[in-house]
Amino acid sequence: MAENLEKVEEVEMTEEADKNRLKDRKFSWAKLRRLDSLNLEAGRLPFSSSKNTNSNVDWVTTLSLALQSVGVVYGDIGTSPLYVYSSTFPDGIGDQDNLIAILSLIIYSIVLIPFFKYAFVVLRANDNGEGGTFALYSLLCRHAKVSLIPNQQPEDRELSNYQLDTPSSQLKRANKIRGKIENSKLTKLVLFLVTILGTSMVIGDGVLTPSISVLSAVSGIHSLGKDAVVGISVVILILIFSAQRFGTDKVGYSFAPIICLWFALLSAIGLYNLFTYGWGVLRAFNPLYIVDYFKRRGKHGWVSLGGVVLCITGTEAMFADLGHFNVRAIQMSFSGIALPSLLIAYSGQAAYLTKHPNDVEDTFYKSVPDQMYWPTFVVAVAAAIIASQSMISGAFSIISQSLTLGCFPRVKIVHTSAKYEGQVYIPDINYVLMIACVIVTVGFRTTEKIGNAYGIAVVAVMMITTSMVTLIMLVIWKINILWIALFCVFFGAVEAIFLSSVLYKFVQGGYLPLAFSLVLMTIMGIWHYVHQRRYDYELENKVSNEYIKQLAEDPRINRVPGMGLLYSELVQGIPPIFPHFISSIPSIHSVLVFVSIKKLPISRIALDERFLFRQVEAREYRMFRCVVRYGYRDVMGTPEEFERQLVENMKEFIRHEHFIAEGGATEQATKQTTSPENPQSSTLLVNQGKEKGTSKSTVFVEESINQLNPPRVSSASTQSFDCIKSTNSSSRIISAPIQGAEEEMQFVQKAMDEGVIYLLGESEVVAKQNSSFIKKIIVDYVYNFLRKNFRQGEKVMVIPHTRLLRVGMTYEI
Repeated sequence: MAENLEKVEEVEMTEEADKNRLKDRKFSWAKLRRLDSLNLEAGRLPFSSSKNTNSNVDWVTTLSLALQSVGVVYGDIGTSPLYVYSSTFPDGIGDQDNLIAILSLIIYSIVLIPFFKYAFVVLRANDNGEGGTFALYSLLCRHAKVSLIPNQQPEDRELSNYQLDTPSSQLKRANKIRGKIENSKLTKLVLFLVTILGTSMVIGDGVLTPSISVLSAVSGIHSLGKDAVVGISVVILILIFSAQRFGTDKVGYSFAPIICLWFALLSAIGLYNLFTYGWGVLRAFNPLYIVDYFKRRGKHGWVSLGGVVLCITGTEAMFADLGHFNVRAIQMSFSGIALPSLLIAYSGQAAYLTKHPNDVEDTFYKSVPDQMYWPTFVVAVAAAIIASQSMISGAFSIISQSLTLGCFPRVKIVHTSAKYEGQVYIPDINYVLMIACVIVTVGFRTTEKIGNAYGIAVVAVMMITTSMVTLIMLVIWKINILWIALFCVFFGAVEAIFLSSVLYKFVQGGYLPLAFSLVLMTIMGIWHYVHQRRYDYELENKVSNEYIKQLAEDPRINRVPGMGLLYSELVQGIPPIFPHFISSIPSIHSVLVFVSIKKLPISRIALDERFLFRQVEAREYRMFRCVVRYGYRDVMGTPEEFERQLVENMKEFIRHEHFIAEGGATEQATKQTTSPENPQSSTLLVNQGKEKGTSKSTVFVEESINQLNPPRVSSASTQSFDCIKSTNSSSRIISAPIQGAEEEMQFVQKAMDEGVIYLLGESEVVAKQNSSFIKKIIVDYVYNFLRKNFRQGEKVMVIPHTRLLRVGMTYEI
């Protein structure tokens, strides 16, 4: 009797649980229909997190990262004491107060720009832990529709790394500014040009940093003539670039100890000079010496700023290399190691120059005690090599990022580390940088002339960073307008003065980074322009649903075993290349997937969020559209790995597609109070928890991809509900398997086992007949020259040649 009562109670509890689940499902379907819930719900995904949040990193790890960052980040700024004074005083020091004023300028330049601006403001503007000019641009693209390619989707905002703020009344100013930016094509174009200008300048640093660092380090051998110094520098540079193919991780473990030793030597030598030659130079902490200097020197004082700015070279590396560390680690390493060492080093050199003003041309090595000379020389050369290595690696990383955002021609990218995906090597770019670096070293021969060129590149990138961070403050951070104005006006004015000074030496070498940037901007701009126009062409000429239906009913079209993957950049429909495949080969694989590789302006995308699916009507055609999303730091795996991930995610999509179809029908049968609106959703989040278990797994499935004429659903919000497995028959709706889903999944798996064929369209892009002469030159000659002389699409997308089928088509843009 007691057992029967327990069974009755268990049945009643199960029925009550089923009712509650149905209510929860009704509430979830109601949420699904609310368009305005997207931004609120997208920011509260259960797996939302930033990979570099300081709160998730303990102090031991942070200290370890801070130590490691010394070797990667500060090689460039750490070697600046080798050449700053010689570049600032090319004609001698003159009055001793000039020396005190220059030291004061150096002190406050380091404190204000690297310390205050970068360490405590700019580092906050990271893109999920990634830094650099492209990270700022991608951050703006995510919060405002400023991208020139119209391939943004509401689904992209639901990524765990693609979080937006909760709407509130405080967004009024930000929304107004964002609206003006989004509605202005000129503003979008200017923002893009500024981004690629900053990128080009950083790539140019990959040429100038090795030249000036190695040349200044080798010049410490006094007995050698200028020709021998240049020759040895060229040999070292060639060795540095030749070693790039081995990857920085092979020797990276030694970077931090060497740079730490270098900073220790700088501090020791600086303290030695202060004790030996007097502490009077510390008067430079009084900024009134700066005011008096400009009053006395006038134009000459303004021109000398071109040498002073070299003390902050490498500051941008604090932001650009942020992806390997975190904000707190960079702040700690700069505040605790780099900043005090640099201030002591420059003060010590100034103390030495007060007694030996004629040694200004070779200040650093002249100020080193005799017994420390050769150890210092060896460490200086090693530090210069590390500084060069960091900037070269940074140039590779920047090009890799610009490539994924469609802003650079395809090049071969080799990932040199299995542990750090950000460490890449680009052979073609490496040899171009090496040749340019050797030409600069042989052509300029002195650090003074190279410094003139270097200063322009450094200050230009800083000004671009200031302008973009100001925009981020307005649109994203939404802080007090007075703080924004203070940041923009103060740092903008300081950097503008520095820029005007370095531009004064334009004909003395300052033209070099501008020439580099002009060439790179031309290549990047032309490639991105044609890439954008080509995408617009595909969007305007995409295949209609009626064509697909007619095609499926055509008896002349055969269905052959296997799976076909048709690649296209179009994410909003079926590409126009598809009819050309059919006209050339009148057959379709038993399972056909239209694959679009989409690069998003975020650093990385979790694997369970990468694949988005939609089934092309009708279901029996077994045609799918799939968008595979990558961040600019993500790495494409092998073809076998990609196929396995795609099929597994497709089977999950099929299972939940059947679940949604049956679940929606059951809900309407349970209670007819809900209006039959079309659900405005494209995303399904399912948390499946095992009974009496603690572990959970999250499945991210795409139901539809936004297009102009969707046959069933469109994208706008998120549905979330819990599926609890049960053996009770009353919960048959929720428990798997769903009838028909297993058969479909088995069919897809069988098609994959029978073989996967890659279908790739070879599109020839030409300008229309009525286009202008300039456009014909850009599209027909320059773009096609770049396309034919750089890597082809199948190599970039890791498509195996043995399973590749091509069909050509001409796009007139």
